[in-house]
Amino acid sequence: MADTWFDHIPSHERQKIRRRMRSPEEYERLRERVKGPEDLDEEMRKNEALADLRFGIETEPAFHDGLKFAIDRQIQNEGLESVLESPPKNPQLTKALERGKFTLTVSSHPKTHQDQIMVQPEGTVQEKLPLKPSLSDQYVSQFARDF
Repeated sequence: MADTWFDHIPSHERQKIRRRMRSPEEYERLRERVKGPEDLDEEMRKNEALADLRFGIETEPAFHDGLKFAIDRQIQNEGLESVLESPPKNPQLTKALERGKFTLTVSSHPKTHQDQIMVQPEGTVQEKLPLKPSLSDQYVSQFARDF
C-alpha cells in the first residue's frame, strides 16, 4: 500500500487536521470555494473575451486605436476619476493621461489578480493603472465582440 502525505506527519498533527476537517465551519468554507459548472462556464467566457481583446490590442493597431479613442473620449467627458479605479498621484502622469498620451494593455489587477484593461502612461513610466471594473467589463464585452 502506498504511503500518503498524511501518513508522514506526526499523529497529533493528523488529529488536528481531522478535527478541523470535521467542523461545520471548515466544511462550509471549503464549499464556498468550489465553483459550479455555471460559474466555470462564465469565467471561461470572460477569460476568452479578455484573451481576444489582448490579442487584438497587441496585433491590430486600428483595434488598439479605437479602444484608446473610446477611453480617451470618456476621460475627456467624465474626468479621470470616473474612469480609473485610482487616479495617479503624480501631476505629470495625470496631465499625460488627460492629453491622451497612454497605451492600453490587458494584465492582472494588482489587488484582485483578475485580468482587466489597464492604462499605462507613455514614456519611461512602468505604472499600469486599472480601469474601474465595470468600465473594463463594458469595454471587454463591446470590443471583444467586434474583434
